[in-house]
This record gives sequence, structure tokens and C-alpha cells, in this order.
Amino acid sequence: MPSLTRSLLLLPTLFSTLSLAVRPVEVRGQEFVDTVTNKRLMILGVDYQPGGQGGYKPQEGRDPLSDASTCLRDAALLQRLGVNTIRVYNLDPTLNHDECASIFNAVGIYMIIDVNSPFGGESLNRAKPASSYHKGYLGRIFGIVENFKGYPNTLAFFAANEVINDVGSAKENPPYIRAVQRDMKNYIAKHADRAIPVGYSAADVRPILEDNWKYFECAIDGKDDKSRSDFFGLNSYSWCGGDATFQTADSGYDVLTETFGNSTIPVFFSEYGCNEVKPRVFNEVQALYGKQMTALSGGLVYEYSQETSDFGLVEIGDDGSVKLRTDYDNLIGQYNKIDLALLQSTDPSATNRNPPKCSSDLISDSGFSKDFKIPNPPEGVDDLINNGVPNPVRGKIVPVKETKVSQKVYDSKGNEVTNLAIRPLANDDSNVPGGENGTPTGAAGAQASKKGSASAARTVQAMDQMCFVKLLCSL
Repeated sequence: MPSLTRSLLLLPTLFSTLSLAVRPVEVRGQEFVDTVTNKRLMILGVDYQPGGQGGYKPQEGRDPLSDASTCLRDAALLQRLGVNTIRVYNLDPTLNHDECASIFNAVGIYMIIDVNSPFGGESLNRAKPASSYHKGYLGRIFGIVENFKGYPNTLAFFAANEVINDVGSAKENPPYIRAVQRDMKNYIAKHADRAIPVGYSAADVRPILEDNWKYFECAIDGKDDKSRSDFFGLNSYSWCGGDATFQTADSGYDVLTETFGNSTIPVFFSEYGCNEVKPRVFNEVQALYGKQMTALSGGLVYEYSQETSDFGLVEIGDDGSVKLRTDYDNLIGQYNKIDLALLQSTDPSATNRNPPKCSSDLISDSGFSKDFKIPNPPEGVDDLINNGVPNPVRGKIVPVKETKVSQKVYDSKGNEVTNLAIRPLANDDSNVPGGENGTPTGAAGAQASKKGSASAARTVQAMDQMCFVKLLCSL
């Protein structure tokens, strides 16, 4: 048998046994940086919470990353879309997430993990933050850290989401958010083998937005202040419809760019994609990933699945089938126009500036907190940080043995998609847009256009790199 033929026959076995992984990412100044290549990682992402808040059912042992078959289906469609990151809300620290995390890892997709949930005692109470900042709550958060710290594709953790959503909630909550960030980072430093970034996801409330960012960006005790945010996420829906532009007042992208241009931490859209005009055309993608906005680190489109709020890229049926929406087609078209070389061309060292020192002078709105005295950890939390949470579920990458999607998938015109499968990446790389059109007919990445020739080149590179295994190359 010719050696090449034998090599190709071995590929399924190789993919099922090798723990291929994306490279861990760290924060350097204003940017996320690949720790191996030292190139910038620009977030091309989608918010992922199938079933909405209802998808989190700890009483049934279910959350968005608990079912491997579902994750395989969605990973194939997200890989084909071209995303490299998902944000996952509402997770159960007592469940095993190895299979789902490994599937997303295999296709080059990072995960930003929210540590909170909508259930009582599992998030800060914005009305009375002191009452919810206790050992039980922090133990739950540390359990999420234990669960996801071992996956190389865990990009970051959100310590909180929109706890400050108006001027009234900006008075008492900021110090408690910083306290949670400090506690999480102290736990990570004690129990993880790498520094995993921790930050905040803010509501786009313009009267206090700049104060919000400045409060979490500044350092109280020098550059290594643990309570300081490692990054700042912004849930922004200001760009609405195809008539908006970078300069128009309704988008406000020019103002956001000017505001965050000199940030000393990464800033990105943790949610975006206004749905006032339907279907969404996503022409803001060209602005967000264009020359004028390279100071920002990309964003996550809200959201993958169609829920009651009507933001979905796909519709998920009760039987597990998926129908792509026109929004999915439009987004893939916009992603395919992105100049990927531009996104990686910036020099991370150029934005590695010292943070401003925390001071009341940074805050302009009289209703926003100027209190930089961060609450001490509740009683018993220091023991949790030093000794770890009891009986944690610690995740690890496992072999991905299945690649073909078992559920029925339909394109936006109702035609069934056949032979849909994930395409494991063999070169420890993150996923990129591959020039797909809006109507899949087979495996993810199978329809690369001329513009997507980078994907084909990457496949060749993957084969070359697998020679280091000395299995294929010796045949």
C-alpha cells in the first residue's frame, strides 16, 4: 500500500488519540496574545447559551456544555462560521465538561466562561451586593475555576455581567465586583498552572460607561493589583441596521474607539448585534475588524441559538435538529471579508503601558462610586483559597472520537445539509473564517472559496506539523 494512502487511513485514529489543543492566551497590555507565537488574538466570537437561561438545569444535571452530541453539532456550525471564541453563560461546577470542552478545543475555538448564574446565591445581588458576597457564593465561583482551569482553550473568566446597569447601581456595586475579581485571581494563582484572565462584562450605559471602564482599569496597589480587571467586556447594541456607519451617532463606534484607544487592558464587545432591523446584516463587522478599530479586541455576536429575545443565528428544534437563519448566512459573509493579516499585524508590546493609579479624579459622574477600598474576603474564604474547594470536578482534555454530526441540519432555505462534521485542527491553531458561503453541503470547511485559501494552506501546514509525531512521516 502506498505510504500516502496508509497515512490518510491512519488519520481518524490519530485524531481520536492525540490531544490536539489551541495555545493558551495571556493578556499583554491592550491585547490578548498567543503565548507561543506572540501574535495577537482578535476575538471573532459568538455568545453561546442554547436554551437561554432555561438551558441551565442543575437539578437535571444539564447545562450548555454537558452534552457532547449537542456540542459536536454546534461546533461544526461555529467552526464553519469562522469563529474562534464562544462565551458560555450559566454553567454547573459539579458537572463534567470534558467532552464538550475538548470538541471546541479540537476545532480551534476558545471559551470565555461566566462564573455566575441567574439562580439565587450564584451571583452578586445588584440591589444589596454585601448580602450576596459570602463564602457559599465564592465557593461556587471557585468550583467553576477548578472545572475549567485545565482546558487550554479556556481563554478567560467573566467575574460578573451587567451588575452595574444604571446610575443607581453604580454606587455600591463596583467595589464588590473588584473584590470578586481579586478573590478569583488569588484562587487561580494558587491552584492553576497558568494565569487565566479575569474581567467584567459591562452594560453600554453611556452616561457612566467611561467611569465604569476607568474604575476597573486602574490599579490601587501598583500594576499587579489583583482586584483590577484583566480585560473589559462591553455589551453594546448601538449599531442598528445597514444604514449605520462608523461615524453615525446611532452607532457611536467612533466615540467608543476614541474612549478606549489608550486602554491599558483589552476591551472587546462581550455582546453585540442589534436586532431592531431584521434580518441582521452585520455590516458593523467590517468596522469592528477594520483599521479604525484595531485598538479594540473584537467581539462576540449575540447569540448562537434563537431564544425569546429573537437574536438567534440558528433555530434549534425540540428533536435537536438545527435550521440556519438568514442572520447566519449574513454573518458568515461578513466574516469572510475580514482582513486577517491586519488583525495580527499589531505589536502587543506597543500597548503594554502601566495602568493609571486609582483616584477619585478618574470618575466624572457624581453617582458612580469613588470608593477604592475593596471589601475584605468573607470569613472562611482565605481557607478556600489556600486549600481549595472540597471535592472539585477538574476538567481535562480528552480524545475526540466522533466527528460527524448526528442531528439533522437544514440551511436557511430549508434544504437538508448532509455529511456535516467537525474538522479537527492538527496544528494547535485557532479557527479562522474560511471563505464559506451561506449554504453548507458537507463537512465544515469543505467549501472554501478562493478567499479562504488560507484554510487550505493551514491544512497543508497541519500535515507538515504532524510529521513531528513521527508516525505519518515514517510510513
